[in-house]
Amino acid sequence: MTTFGSRVSRFLRILILAGATVAPTGVFAATFTTDFEVDRCTFSATGRHNPYFSLKPGDRSTLAGEEDGEAVELVITVTNRFKVITFVTPDGATKRVRARVIEERETHDGDLVEVSRNWFARCVETNDVFYFGEDVDLYEDGQVTGHGGSWEAGKSGAQPGIVIPARFLLGSRYFQEQALPVAADRSEHVGMRLDVTAAGRTFHHCVSVTETSPLEPGQEESKVYCPGVGLVKDDTLTLSDFDRP
Repeated sequence: MTTFGSRVSRFLRILILAGATVAPTGVFAATFTTDFEVDRCTFSATGRHNPYFSLKPGDRSTLAGEEDGEAVELVITVTNRFKVITFVTPDGATKRVRARVIEERETHDGDLVEVSRNWFARCVETNDVFYFGEDVDLYEDGQVTGHGGSWEAGKSGAQPGIVIPARFLLGSRYFQEQALPVAADRSEHVGMRLDVTAAGRTFHHCVSVTETSPLEPGQEESKVYCPGVGLVKDDTLTLSDFDRP
């Protein structure tokens, strides 16, 4: 998943000015869910059962925009590859999950800056999509310069989080990543029933989330998801093209 903190949120303010349904600040406690009872889930790594997140191979989305004067493009592809994740749940149960590999490629002014291979699987009982880690390559001048942000559930105490649930409840707060001190993104549901225009069409019943991290205090990132297509806004980036074969 795109490294948190690379984009400072502007879109949330736009939602409020537009009169969208938004959770009032300070209504909910400053805690985020960390226990998802994953031992009760049967995991699957395929399909479009979650309306906001596809695990079907071949599905692809392209988001584009501008950051710091540079043209940025993010291509998200659901691959036909899998990653087997083994971890011990907080209840002491050992889980072995076959997760889908979703690749993200980010370029700035046409130069590759990051490729991440992210691992996701769906809880069959709820259709919530869980996040099990990522393998990150950072690039400069066409060469790999590091792997910052890489983590894997089951290693160094890391646990899976939820990237987005199938049922969107306004005000929900939960961790997407539980891999301190490497990654600790967390999400809060802040808007719903939104109409969003992107990629030459208007999507309805969209939802918005604000992502923060205790590793980067004071920063936030805003994302919008729409049923049937998934991520359509990522701060300054907007969906420009998508393919659902």
